[in-house]
Amino acid sequence: MRSSRFWPLLLTAAAVLWAVPFLWMAVASMRPGGAGAVDIASLLPAGPFGLDNFRDAWSSGHFPLWYLNTVLLCGGLLAVQCVTVSLAGYAFARMRFPGRDALFYAFLLQLMLVPPILIVPNLSTLVALHLYDTLAGVAAPYCASAFGVFLMRQTFRTLPAAYEEAALVDGASRLQIIVHVLLPLARPGLTAFAIVSVTSHWNEFLWPLMATSSPSTQVLTVGLASFTAGAEAGSEWGVIAAGTFFVAAPLLIAFVAFQRQFVSSFTFSGIK
Repeated sequence: MRSSRFWPLLLTAAAVLWAVPFLWMAVASMRPGGAGAVDIASLLPAGPFGLDNFRDAWSSGHFPLWYLNTVLLCGGLLAVQCVTVSLAGYAFARMRFPGRDALFYAFLLQLMLVPPILIVPNLSTLVALHLYDTLAGVAAPYCASAFGVFLMRQTFRTLPAAYEEAALVDGASRLQIIVHVLLPLARPGLTAFAIVSVTSHWNEFLWPLMATSSPSTQVLTVGLASFTAGAEAGSEWGVIAAGTFFVAAPLLIAFVAFQRQFVSSFTFSGIK
């Protein structure tokens, strides 16, 4: 009985603690520009409130361009990743060839590498390929995902082999089986991978900062850093909070709107 009461209280406390930064951001972004950091941090819902900070942030930063670059990066990268992880996941799950398991485990070693240690060789490769300071260069190191291959391999292994055998009897090729038979059944697994991919690349900062140098190729996180540096000089905390809200809002809205689909996708794919 005690444990049944303890866990809900603990989870509620963790949820409240997790929500404090977002509450701070919401209050700060709607407070007048003259409110100081200490006054905002008190989180007292004292007025007046308004949307002036949002208007100032939108006019001060290049948010339309940053949104466009981020959407192109995340969307284009996800499209390429869906192809690579699906084909590789199918090969490791269904096809038999010498050294398959050893190659798969060696491929998973990528998950143990800390991304910052690859910055120097990746930058050298981008310069050699003339992809530095381009969105294609930012996306290049992530076109193949070890996590995505692992997830799709596990997803394909949960599907009955009878579907594939029936398609082979009807004369379908391997590619037709993947596209028309297995991928529709593996949609929850692809959805789970898409959530992880878009979230991680939407929020990524270090690699886009190193791989780009011109303002025209900046993504939201890099643009927000330069925008914040200028706003901090004038202690415009409300404008900074409004700019931060512009970056975080799309993911927050997507999570609230599709949280059931998120949970069901991860449950189907076996992620706890």
